[in-house]
Amino acid sequence: MFDVGLSEFAVLALVAVFVFGPDKLPELAKQAAQLVRRMRALATNARDELRAELGPEYADLELRDLDPRAIVKRHIAEALEDDDLDDDEPAPRPVRRGQRPLLDGEVPPYDTDAT
Repeated sequence: MFDVGLSEFAVLALVAVFVFGPDKLPELAKQAAQLVRRMRALATNARDELRAELGPEYADLELRDLDPRAIVKRHIAEALEDDDLDDDEPAPRPVRRGQRPLLDGEVPPYDTDAT
């Protein structure tokens, strides 16, 4: 989650020893662990209350499923699975008004002023 490596953790621990001193550090670590436990319990309770309020049809709801990126990825994957591209014919390409698709072997126009 925070992507903290071993060297960064060692630097943080060394700074904590200098700032708080070796006498207070165990008590601070204990308080930090209690805080993490409370936050985890709050998140679990919130998830359980949300599931209870939504009803039995959402009993398997995960909060991860509410992430917009995951929703978009899931819908794109479903659209790709539903697409009937198994035919030997290529999918028709959209044509803009005033334009026509290139014929086989035709070279696209090139504009030297635009490049």
